[in-house]
Amino acid sequence: MRASPAFQILIDRFGLWRAAVVVVSCAGALSMLGWVLSLPPSASVVIQWVALCVGASVCVLGLSLAGVRPMSLRWDGQRWHLGEPRTAGYEPHSGSLRVVVDLGVWMLLRFEPTTPRSRLGRTWIPAQRRGFEAEWHALRCAVHSPRPPPAESAAADF
Repeated sequence: MRASPAFQILIDRFGLWRAAVVVVSCAGALSMLGWVLSLPPSASVVIQWVALCVGASVCVLGLSLAGVRPMSLRWDGQRWHLGEPRTAGYEPHSGSLRVVVDLGVWMLLRFEPTTPRSRLGRTWIPAQRRGFEAEWHALRCAVHSPRPPPAESAAADF
């Protein structure tokens, strides 16, 4: 198999991700509420309030994950590049990209910069097919294709 050709996409649609985050967050909060309501009347008020606070915290922290910003993702044939949409074609961060979850119509990708001093840390990228039908196949081919060996090791083989 050979490496995928160069590819660039602006990821700016996150409807499935946001819906999943809302469902999981609300389910966590509602399960804590259900547990509190099922406690016997003799249960400590402190335990009830702690459980309600934990449920509210689960909901708030979960919903904070729904706020994903648009990003430009580019494969140049050697490595991945990530940046803001205004940097499309000249993304400032280079690194590796791994597929963590692939459901066919939705993927969760993990970008890790190669430069240790990069201000950008590990970045999670939720990508959905809806809205990117024309580019979806090329994106899937690029993320699943084999990576070429680094230039230094290829030169050492000769």
